[in-house]
Amino acid sequence: MKKIFTYCAFLITGISFSQNIQNNPKSNHGNKFEQLGTILPTPNTYRAASGAPGSEYWQQRADYDIDAFLNEKELRLEGSEQITYYNNSPDVLSYLWLQLDENEHNPNGESNYFNSSKVNQPVTDIQLDVLDPKKQLKDHGVNILSVTDANGKGLSYTVNYTMMRIDLPVPLKPKQQYIFKIKWNYKIPERMKVGGRGGFEYFEGDGNSLFTITQWYPRMCVYNDYGGWNNKQFTGRGEFALAFGNFKVKMKVPADHVVSATGVCANYAEVLSPEQLSRWTKSQTSDKPVEIVTLEEAKTKEKNPDHTNFKTWIYNAENVRDFAWGSSRKFIWDAMGIKQSDKNVMCMSYYAKEAYGLYNKYSTKAVAHTIRTYSKYTIDYPYPTAISVEAANGMEYPMICFNYGRTEADGTYTEKTKYGMLGVIIHEVGHNFFPMIVNSDERQWSWMDEGLNTFCQFLTEQEFDNNYPSARGPAYKIVDYMKLSKDQLEPIMTNSENINNFGANAYGKPCTALNILRETVMGRQLFDFAFKQYSQRWAFKHPTPADFFRTMEDASGVDLDWFWRAWFYDTDPVDISLDSVNAFTLTKAKEVERKEESVKVTRPDAPFEHISQVRNRESGMKFLVNIDTTLRDYYFYNKPTEEDYNTKMIRDKNAKLSAMTEDEFKKYENNYYYELVFLNKGGAVMPVIVQWNYTDGTSEIDRMSAYIWRKDENKVVKTFVKYKEVKSVVLDPFRETADINESNNNWPKMESKSRFDIYKSKRTGRFDTNDVNYMQKSKK
Repeated sequence: MKKIFTYCAFLITGISFSQNIQNNPKSNHGNKFEQLGTILPTPNTYRAASGAPGSEYWQQRADYDIDAFLNEKELRLEGSEQITYYNNSPDVLSYLWLQLDENEHNPNGESNYFNSSKVNQPVTDIQLDVLDPKKQLKDHGVNILSVTDANGKGLSYTVNYTMMRIDLPVPLKPKQQYIFKIKWNYKIPERMKVGGRGGFEYFEGDGNSLFTITQWYPRMCVYNDYGGWNNKQFTGRGEFALAFGNFKVKMKVPADHVVSATGVCANYAEVLSPEQLSRWTKSQTSDKPVEIVTLEEAKTKEKNPDHTNFKTWIYNAENVRDFAWGSSRKFIWDAMGIKQSDKNVMCMSYYAKEAYGLYNKYSTKAVAHTIRTYSKYTIDYPYPTAISVEAANGMEYPMICFNYGRTEADGTYTEKTKYGMLGVIIHEVGHNFFPMIVNSDERQWSWMDEGLNTFCQFLTEQEFDNNYPSARGPAYKIVDYMKLSKDQLEPIMTNSENINNFGANAYGKPCTALNILRETVMGRQLFDFAFKQYSQRWAFKHPTPADFFRTMEDASGVDLDWFWRAWFYDTDPVDISLDSVNAFTLTKAKEVERKEESVKVTRPDAPFEHISQVRNRESGMKFLVNIDTTLRDYYFYNKPTEEDYNTKMIRDKNAKLSAMTEDEFKKYENNYYYELVFLNKGGAVMPVIVQWNYTDGTSEIDRMSAYIWRKDENKVVKTFVKYKEVKSVVLDPFRETADINESNNNWPKMESKSRFDIYKSKRTGRFDTNDVNYMQKSKK
């Protein structure tokens, strides 16, 4: 039975609107949608193609038993430690590598000389001191006193700047463990002058110091399946890669000091007064912070320091990658317990009187809020404590972090200081999840902890207050960075040590990328499930970027290779232009004229013969189609004449068109058709988001995935059917794609006013009183 298909005919009349923007000169056929393929490492039994740990995944373990003495009088830290190292790898190890991070301050350290330096105006004494490391850092760096086996027999070792290799007397086989001991000391640096995470801050007003003891003990490097020993030097920028283990640490400090540390204190009854111990017990079930060491107690100790007596605080920590602590007689200490899953988590803050007005009100509550929010999006917080210490800087360690946020002398503070403090506390406490639990290699990929953590920080800030002034997160916040010239931009995947614009590249851009994935590309439901899956898969393990990329796709069912290319491996910005708009209306067509005609078609020439075909034919090869002629094709082998083709190609012109009836036309007569032309001027492919503003005052949004660019990465033409007349069109109305040029996102085109335009408009009376008030305020 012969079927006849009929299409209705219209006469289309339209008006074209153009931005007069030239086409992007790039080729229409790029590779932005190609799979990452060999860019990612090949999956294996250690790391699966799904992004999960493989069936034979392994990682090393290191347990520490440390005794430390804080010599406040001489500003020296003395220590001895016993390390038990477990070789869970399939490899035989003939030596072990340890990190000596405090050698960052060794005056002969290479990192003190390989960065460029210049003098900025106005010149300060600190700037001048930095130019002379040998003088500024005199006597700094780690002194290794002895390295022995468990029985006290000396071991051969070599110090290479911030790394130390211990040569084993007998190779360490798989599933074996090795115990060795190290004695050491170092001069504690004044970190406010020489820099660094750890050290002391001296308070001239009362003559006391606040100690932050971090990266302080010789600690094991990571040995893993993809990189072997991670012994890349510590220069102060790229942070850490560390093995999980258990710690028992004894800290001997001046008797009037209070110690805050990773883990749980095992001897509060010995180091606290009866009143303080009672407050500690009360805080565990309190729904608001309880001062365990009060403001008045701290002030009293500041005035009467004890430099002759000592106490030893003992802390234990299980399954952590590091250990840090703070010590000072200046500390005020408050705490409260919160229920997280099936356990009680002690949220605590330690701070000097200079921060009392802010930290006493906000810090511990911010810690609790961070633990609850991060647990919702990642994994339930597994540790028993979470601590915030005010130390005029920001740095993170398991269960403890150091932050900033001090009031003015009269106890007042600005809104900027308040939100800056809250942001740092949330960020640093959040690092408990990335990288303290999801233990990525910070020395290689800063974004895997800083970027993911900054993204979760943004979520936590927004749940703190929907109007929270987050510095990072919304897409438009990264636009100024993405506008920079190509020579100032680097891929997110750049190694930590080589990043120029560290804040934007390691924190801001990856945070923005994840927020775009969640809000614009994947949607919250798919993203949140996949992100949580990644966190659960790699908790207490060592993930790589490929593990993250693969898990996000595996758990969501969304192909994101184009996104990883654009945001993590490339530097092209987003700039999608609404190049032109053609508006169409419909008119009913008349009866279609039919006409039969013979179309002359020339028989195709014989196809081009490649060299193999020529030689096969010349050799007299017998081809199957010549042996069995039923396999021959009529047109090419029987060589039809021109007349044969013409006979076959007779057709009915307009055979598939017919005129509409009045009833049929009524279904379309009130429709509006808009043909939009989009140009990809920035290079990065992204979803296209169109807001239609109608003449009746209503609006509507259409969203098209990035796949709209898959066949032409530079230009897309898309026609929309609307049932109301459109007044204007806006691309990316919520500024969610990080488009760097919003001036080409509108139809009709809208000019954005500069500061000069506002000033001029005010003088001519073309702005309302709000604009006048703005200018008056700006003059004050």
